[in-house]
Amino acid sequence: MAFHGTHGPVKRSLAELVDFVRARTAPAPVPLAPEISLYTATDLTPLWRATSTELEGWDPSPYWAFPWVGGQAVARFLLDHPETVRGRSVFDFAAGSGLCAVAAMKAGAARAVAADLDPVCQAAVRLNAELNGVAVAFRPGDAIGDLLPGFDLVLAGDVFYERPLAEGAVAWFRALARRGVRVLAGDPGRLYSPQEGMRDLASYEVPTTREIESRPVMRTWVLEVVG
Repeated sequence: MAFHGTHGPVKRSLAELVDFVRARTAPAPVPLAPEISLYTATDLTPLWRATSTELEGWDPSPYWAFPWVGGQAVARFLLDHPETVRGRSVFDFAAGSGLCAVAAMKAGAARAVAADLDPVCQAAVRLNAELNGVAVAFRPGDAIGDLLPGFDLVLAGDVFYERPLAEGAVAWFRALARRGVRVLAGDPGRLYSPQEGMRDLASYEVPTTREIESRPVMRTWVLEVVG
């Protein structure tokens, strides 16, 4: 897979990306779900700089290096309510670190696929799945609009922060819900959070870091999409 920077296409093997992630992160327990550990950035600025310079032509925002509050809330909910995923096929949309997929597998899902546009996420998901002793597949590219045959449950943590993504995701989620696919989203009330067509399942006070959020603790909801 090639991505284009200012000096032409840049190709990185999965092994190179795994080494990149491992060298700039360290395993750490997820604050709200300490049963799970993730390869997490310990200092944001050097990682951000390394991502933009060493992986030229790639998304410079290392979203995969942090347990975002929406994903933490979904993970906590699944671990506390394993009947939600037990025996099911789970699709983790905009997966980042793969936290939701990992939580689903630990809660008893039959299988989990993590999907993201950023190819570095594949390396992060692989490392995090191995770290937690579960198997998680990875799907690259944009999943919005896919009917997702064979999947029972879609998980999404923190996808309502940009208008195009939020609007596209919500329309897709509702279409899936109408087809009988259950869709759960974690959301702390982002700017483009949907104001209707969602049912509250749970809320949590989620610890985070001021490196990536405005507050050290954020109330975050687990929402179910109503078709």
